[in-house]
Amino acid sequence: MKYRIALQESEEGFSGWVPGLPGCVSQGTTEEQALANIADAVREYMEVAVENAAGVASTSS
Repeated sequence: MKYRIALQESEEGFSGWVPGLPGCVSQGTTEEQALANIADAVREYMEVAVENAAGVASTSS
């Protein structure tokens, strides 16, 4: 899946977030670092979502 990433530059560097994944945010001192960090955050977000879905499925059976 592909998700749109929003980046915003500030005095401290760059903040990134994924509008389609609430709470999926990260930052970096450079644009490249922020993009790499948000890619990691998306992977971790999805891992947790899958674990939570598996837990719900096993308790509803």
